[in-house]
Parts: sequence; structure tokens; C-alpha cells
Amino acid sequence: MDDLNALPAHFSREIKRLREAGITSWAALAALDAAMLRSLGRAGGASEARLIRLRAQARLVVDVELAPGDAALLLHAGIATSQGLAQAEPHRLLQQVVRLQRRLIGAAAVPLDLTTLRGWIRRAASSAGRSTN
Repeated sequence: MDDLNALPAHFSREIKRLREAGITSWAALAALDAAMLRSLGRAGGASEARLIRLRAQARLVVDVELAPGDAALLLHAGIATSQGLAQAEPHRLLQQVVRLQRRLIGAAAVPLDLTTLRGWIRRAASSAGRSTN
């Protein structure tokens, strides 16, 4: 879970910049501030917007203990923070995420279940109280 190698190939430039800066884990990426992201983006090759999105994904991975793919799915569904996930209505979010899974992955997608989603929401609620984000 700590290695950034699991990221899709279209993030290759961002991964390269992060590695050059010594950032090789989700926790290190989650801890970056806006100034550092701007600096990494300005240094060339990497997109600041993509770096910001990756940091949001990393924060979900670290704060809620999600798999990187699950965190990316939530980002696509409009959940960018553990606080946002903690406040989500489970049935509505499940419906939204399952539709998104089908659109992005197709019929082969293993649909998310309500029990799993509620577990994520509980973990997000507990992490939102202790998070420094």
C-alpha cells in the first residue's frame, strides 16, 4: 500500500517528479503542502493539477486506509476528503459509485457493497476527527 508504483501509466511524469523529490510513499505524498506541489509542477514535466489530485488520493489512502484504486474511485465520484466521505449518505454514494464503476471498468467490475462502503464511512468519520488535513 505504501508504494506509488501502482499508479496508472498516465501519471508517469508525476511519478518521476515525485521520485526525484524523494517522495515514494502514499504517506509522504499525503503530507505535501500546496507550495511543494506548485514547486514540483513548475520544475517541469508534471502537472500541478494532477499532483493535487494524487495528493487527495494519497490522503484518502492514508487517512481512511483505502486501497489506491478505491481512493481513486471515490475521487471520480466527487469525494476528495475523509471529511467528505464521513458526511456521505451511504445508499446514494453506493449508487453513484456502482454506476461509475460500470462506466469506467465495464461489466467486469466487481460492484462495491453497502457494508464495505459503510466501513469506509466509519473509518473516515474516525479519521476526520484526528486528521491534520
